[in-house]
Amino acid sequence: MQKQQYLTKNQQIVLDLVEKSTQPLKAYSILFNVQKKGLKAPLQVYRALDKLVEIGKIHKIESRNAFVACKNSSCQVSKATAFSICEVCEKITEISSSSLSKYLTDFKDKDGMKYSKYNLEFFGLCKKCR
Repeated sequence: MQKQQYLTKNQQIVLDLVEKSTQPLKAYSILFNVQKKGLKAPLQVYRALDKLVEIGKIHKIESRNAFVACKNSSCQVSKATAFSICEVCEKITEISSSSLSKYLTDFKDKDGMKYSKYNLEFFGLCKKCR
């Protein structure tokens, strides 16, 4: 059984906003939307985001420098994330694939590097945009 993560007030405010959003949110957009709830400084938002990423509640979409809520209950926290991103509508979906996870867990490059974490982003066209 996994240990329950308790969130600070700031972390909960940021998580609630990211979970309600239908689009990835950038840090300053988050800050703008939480100022009425007492988070005034960018550092407060960045600290909350860093912790939420660390514990796997949200993920950072590196190519967009934005954040999305984790939708995968069996997620490998922040060590193993993969997303599909539509190049037309920009819909982002977290990929949950046991075969991809197994492949990447066992993957070593030609120099024998064994990777401890990854963040993959696949770009293409979603079913609706094809």
